[in-house]
Amino acid sequence: MEPVYRSIIGLARTVFFLEGLKFTVKGAENIPASGGAVVAINHTGYMDFTYAGLPARTPGRYIRFMAKQEVFDNNISGPIMRALKHIPVDRTAGADSYESAVKYLRDGELVGVYPEATISRSFEIKEFKSGAARMALEADVPIIPMTIWGAQRVWTKGFPKRLGRTNTPISIAVGAPIQPYEPISDLTAQLRSTMQEMLADLQKDYDNEPGAYWVPKRLGGSAPSLEEATALDDAEAAERFARKAEKTQETEG
Repeated sequence: MEPVYRSIIGLARTVFFLEGLKFTVKGAENIPASGGAVVAINHTGYMDFTYAGLPARTPGRYIRFMAKQEVFDNNISGPIMRALKHIPVDRTAGADSYESAVKYLRDGELVGVYPEATISRSFEIKEFKSGAARMALEADVPIIPMTIWGAQRVWTKGFPKRLGRTNTPISIAVGAPIQPYEPISDLTAQLRSTMQEMLADLQKDYDNEPGAYWVPKRLGGSAPSLEEATALDDAEAAERFARKAEKTQETEG
């Protein structure tokens, strides 16, 4: 029993109801009733982690999400994240968060991971980091692929949040467990291709508005292509690095 997590879920469900969100979930039976597993989720919006926990409630389980350290440092969200036993990720000390995740997995927890690391501006599946595959192999637990479609309409990078009553449909699919194996590169590639297929399956049954910012270019939307989005991400990262370097020089000066 986890009263804090249960209370937060109850609050979230109330918010979802007030927003009129309409969820379609398939494959929830693929969430194991017990034992550790890496839950790999695609990343299209700031709120998708709140939706990713819904399928886990079918077997009565909770997901411990890996989230950036800044969320834990916040005076409001920090205490909540710690109470829910989520895992802080310090980009300057990534080994610590990785080891924490592996320990959680060995202790029988579900650990939520975004293999893309950051939000996909194209709403397509980006290239994957290898962390999800590596921790699954080290902890000897399966990877559960999960894709979400529609979350980007609520709140995504570069666009205003829509947290009112929007009646937005959100589709969630949970795939069959993938047992870990080596080489890690092959496992990561299999996970990515599986999630690409799962996302395409969700998209074909969804009413994707032509020209909409939240619809991929491939499906007639105005979102950038995966290649264009990657270029935007690279430019943003370079700018962030330059600002950090400039700040370091000013401090040392």
